Amino acid sequence: MQVEQVDFVSVATRDVARAVAFYRDIMGLPESEYSEGEVEAPNVTLSFWAPEGEDEPFQPNAAGIALRVADVEAAVEEARAAGAEVMGVEDTGVCHMGFVKDPDGNIVILHRRYAPRGQREQS
Repeated sequence: MQVEQVDFVSVATRDVARAVAFYRDIMGLPESEYSEGEVEAPNVTLSFWAPEGEDEPFQPNAAGIALRVADVEAAVEEARAAGAEVMGVEDTGVCHMGFVKDPDGNIVILHRRYAPRGQREQS
């Protein structure tokens, strides 16, 4: 098998319209021209899924979805001003990350790498 790319990522929500509004209005991602309940990033689609409507338990993504932004601090402040819950900002030594929760508690990581990626050692 040869994977060509990631086409979409499913994001659990309790309210698809509310999720679309958050990612459209606060994160600045346009609604999909092709499918309802989706927003488009330049390289991947976020597809919102309401698991409880299919008798599946809802659980927010605590690991996060990283969205690259030009300025993490400015993006975090924009999100805060728009009413998003901001969890904090971190500098890892290679990137800046701002942690925000969407209305369902899914973690959104506003991310910007500032150091080159190094290859890991092969064992």
